[in-house]
Amino acid sequence: MLVWPGKVPGVSSPLSLGTFVKQVTTSIATRFRPHRIATKTLTTTQVLNSSYFETLNPLQKQQISLYVDALLQWNQKMNLTAVTKVDEVMERHVGDSLAMIPPIQSSYIAHCDSSCNNISLVDVGSGPGLPGLILAIACPSWKITLLESMNKRCIFLEHAVSLTGLSNVQVVRGRAENLGQNIGFREVFDVAVARAVAEMRILAEYCLPLVRVGGLFLAAKGHDPQEEVRNAERAIQLMGASVLQLCSVESHSPFGQRTAIVCLKDCPTPRKYPRDPGTPVKSPL
Repeated sequence: MLVWPGKVPGVSSPLSLGTFVKQVTTSIATRFRPHRIATKTLTTTQVLNSSYFETLNPLQKQQISLYVDALLQWNQKMNLTAVTKVDEVMERHVGDSLAMIPPIQSSYIAHCDSSCNNISLVDVGSGPGLPGLILAIACPSWKITLLESMNKRCIFLEHAVSLTGLSNVQVVRGRAENLGQNIGFREVFDVAVARAVAEMRILAEYCLPLVRVGGLFLAAKGHDPQEEVRNAERAIQLMGASVLQLCSVESHSPFGQRTAIVCLKDCPTPRKYPRDPGTPVKSPL
């Protein structure tokens, strides 16, 4: 585990557990289609065809295998995922998570820094570690924070981190609204990501206060998020950011096309955001 500075009030780290599980091997192919968007134009074009899973080394593939089997084992006792078969977890969860890496890399190099090494990334509402734990396996030079509010999920995350032997991950139990107002987390991350957490106008208030000026926020969405993006434009702007591009990810799995929405943090988030816990959901911007 990484050693991170100081304890954060109201945030706790759960205990770790240990076990051993079998390995499973599956390959994933994904297609990425990023396109810079204007204020009123939300379209995508194909520029890249890639199979990211096949670029992983044997250790990384084994780490993913261990994680997937642990996820399914623990899922029998607690609600971690609605997917209950190995192949579906690999296609739907691991594939979607790996699909976020090329948009993060290309957008970061083009707009934030010339290098993607040592990126500090927070996975907001990590759940069972998707996509954050998969990103930590695939990109060991990145520093990953898994932010999750439910203690039982944090216990699983600590177990998965221990099981896979990752040293670039910290698990933090807390709400995004609280951490966004905490000096130890506010505007300190290069990148924030979120998958299957909330609609974009809510996610903007959760995630963007955690991102440094000049950093990125990526939300993993379905095949046609354009209306959701339009509805979120005001919230994104209020947080000090703008929509940079949509990256369409057409999976070879039966679950079809996915889209990564990429936002660039242009200026500091006003101090009043994020609002109190629960308010972004009750009263979206």
